[in-house]
Amino acid sequence: MPDSAVRTVPLGSTGIEVSEFFFGGAAIGGIGSAPSRIGLGMKTDEALERLDEAYEVGIRVLDTANSFAGGESERVIGRWREERERADVLVSTKVGNVVERGQESISLAADHIERQLALSRSRLGSVDLYLAHGFDERTPLEETITAFAAAIDTEQIRAWGCSTASVREVEAWLLAADRAGLPRPGWVQSELSLVSRSVERDLLPLLAEEGVGFVAHSPLAGGILSARYLTDDPEELPDPSPGSRLALAPAMYAAAFTLPNLARVAGLESLAREREVGTATLALAWLRRHPQVTATIVSPRRTEQWDEVADAASMDFDDALAEQVGALFA
Repeated sequence: MPDSAVRTVPLGSTGIEVSEFFFGGAAIGGIGSAPSRIGLGMKTDEALERLDEAYEVGIRVLDTANSFAGGESERVIGRWREERERADVLVSTKVGNVVERGQESISLAADHIERQLALSRSRLGSVDLYLAHGFDERTPLEETITAFAAAIDTEQIRAWGCSTASVREVEAWLLAADRAGLPRPGWVQSELSLVSRSVERDLLPLLAEEGVGFVAHSPLAGGILSARYLTDDPEELPDPSPGSRLALAPAMYAAAFTLPNLARVAGLESLAREREVGTATLALAWLRRHPQVTATIVSPRRTEQWDEVADAASMDFDDALAEQVGALFA
């Protein structure tokens, strides 16, 4: 594993410093929040190894959710924190997804947040960064923000943000917080990669204008941007690798797994060869250089995949390369 140059950066206007890469726990014990995929992700020992490697690379934020693998992701991360005693590592988790008996949709009601935050803290040891995992149409925004503010005041969390929020939803959160004189969301977490750039149209400009941070997830689009699916036949989509994210959760990546995108990835691979780096390295380095991206969530499944994260953190992604990559994925 090469020496890492992972930087520390401010998280929006929260006053909190974070590493520019987070470790994503969505594949610990399952794949995301779907109950049907519990048991399909990383086993405990494997996850503990990846968490050790993330720390070695320089990552100091661990991202999870109370709904990932029915809480198993939080439990494993909590075990790692207790055993390793890394005081410089922050934990980010989420609330809102369906996790309770009788819950049928996203809930950001104050009593739900209170119960779930207590449960997350019991699993994780503590929570630093807390996100609304979705948008609750039935609960007044001020009720939710008041609950987050109370958690900050009682030092149960340090700051709150939004996950998978649209530009209109973020505008609503900001307006409600300002109107109530309560803490604003400090950052938004959403999908962004070379093959999924919709947030660049309106969400990222809004966040930049408002001083809100942005954390990108799914930076390699389930492995599509690692070039693993390039074949000699440009006219037929290959079968996803058994056990891969693309195979286990195909609906999540269906919009990105297309022949035109694979053709673009082939062009990216050529640029990577010229620079003597991996294709995934270029995809991650593009996000690192993006002026409106605070941090990127990565979740390697194998030890050797950390090399591309470390290379992305240290490579010189110059203007000429940025122009070339941008032309491929315009």
